[in-house]
Amino acid sequence: MMAPQGLPPYRMAPLGMLCGLLFASCFIFCLSHQNPNKFALTNPEKSSMKESERKEAKAEEDLDPEILEVFHPTEEWQALRPGQAVPAGSHVRLNLQTGAREVKLQYEEDKFRNNLKGSKKGKRLDINTNTYTSQDLKSALAKFKEGEEMKNSKEDEARQAEVKRLFRPIEELKKAFDELNVVIETDMQIMVRLINKFNSSSSSLEEKIAALFDLEYYVHQMDNAQDLLSFGGLQVVINGLNSTEPMVKEYAAFVLGAAFSSNPKVQVEAIEGGALQKLLVILATEQPLTAKKKVLFALCSLLRHFPYAQQQFLKLGGLQVLRSLVQEKSTEVLAVRIITLLYDLVTEKMFAEEEADLTQDSSPAKLQQYRQVHLLPGLREQGWCEITAHLLALPEHAAREKVLQTLGALLATCRDRYRQDPQLNRMLGSLQDEYQALATLELQEGEDDGYFRELLASINSLLKELR
Repeated sequence: MMAPQGLPPYRMAPLGMLCGLLFASCFIFCLSHQNPNKFALTNPEKSSMKESERKEAKAEEDLDPEILEVFHPTEEWQALRPGQAVPAGSHVRLNLQTGAREVKLQYEEDKFRNNLKGSKKGKRLDINTNTYTSQDLKSALAKFKEGEEMKNSKEDEARQAEVKRLFRPIEELKKAFDELNVVIETDMQIMVRLINKFNSSSSSLEEKIAALFDLEYYVHQMDNAQDLLSFGGLQVVINGLNSTEPMVKEYAAFVLGAAFSSNPKVQVEAIEGGALQKLLVILATEQPLTAKKKVLFALCSLLRHFPYAQQQFLKLGGLQVLRSLVQEKSTEVLAVRIITLLYDLVTEKMFAEEEADLTQDSSPAKLQQYRQVHLLPGLREQGWCEITAHLLALPEHAAREKVLQTLGALLATCRDRYRQDPQLNRMLGSLQDEYQALATLELQEGEDDGYFRELLASINSLLKELR
């Protein structure tokens, strides 16, 4: 290269060095573009591998449960902080307003909606509709029914075998009884045997009592009680009321009371057989209290719903007998039963009158019979107004209830007697205070219609009528 003219020699040396550097740079640049792998300062493959290894290590570090904080989503959207792990199946969204990621639990409807979207995209269950035909289904159903029938038949056979094991056929039982000389008796045959045992002079007192006790069990049935008439058994029991043994009287009355109960045919035969007179005689004489209880039971069964017997009762002085019985000492139990009987007899006649008014039948046979029973005038004349009022002094609540009912039934007949009785007014006032306190306790315990409240209502009604 020739030095430009006009430049001094000391300027030419730096210029030459600069040109040499430029030439060398151009030469190296050209060679590097021709074979970059030979002249690159770093190997791209090795550097990319190192970069991927660093990313995987970073991912493993991010997934390390000991390092990450696990986020527990709820049903509401919550912001996700950096470094928190999200459980699988959670909803994740980017809040465009705040720029934060938010997470919540996935609802069942969301899962269903996602499944529905998947099915719209072509995902569906692989169902082969040709797997079962209608004939296959019919065949399977027939086999199922056949199996059930076989199962039921086996159960029936097992049940029958169990019954045969536990029970014997009637023919076999009859044969066994014949071999043992055992006779199966009917109720009629049993009652005949018991009456014969009771009526036999060779039977002991214990055997007679046992026969009457067993007989009472059978005559509770209406048909058996009527069958007792067919062979004269009822009259034999009625005659037993004349026995000198108090226990025979007691159990004979026990049998009669069971036979009389709601059995008009037996009641009529008993009146004709003299049962009413015999019962009143026992009540009017000195007898054990247990015997009088059973006799009073028989008398009540004979009089209830039988107006003809009630007429005969009044004619024979039955009210006087009962009044003497009530006034005896230590007979409070009998007094309550007697008051209950009188209440039943009074209300029976009242109901017969009301029934006739409802049916517009002014002369039914039953009502005519009740109209011949002058019970209320007899009660007033015999002093039952005062007797009933004084029985309010009984300590038992149930006894007072019966007395209050009877006082109400006798109110029309005994109103003036009640007003003139100062003891009755004091007793009613005392009972009013007592039952007012008891009724208040019932209300506090949540009983709106309690027992004591009903008694208090009866007392208040009676006091109102007597003012």
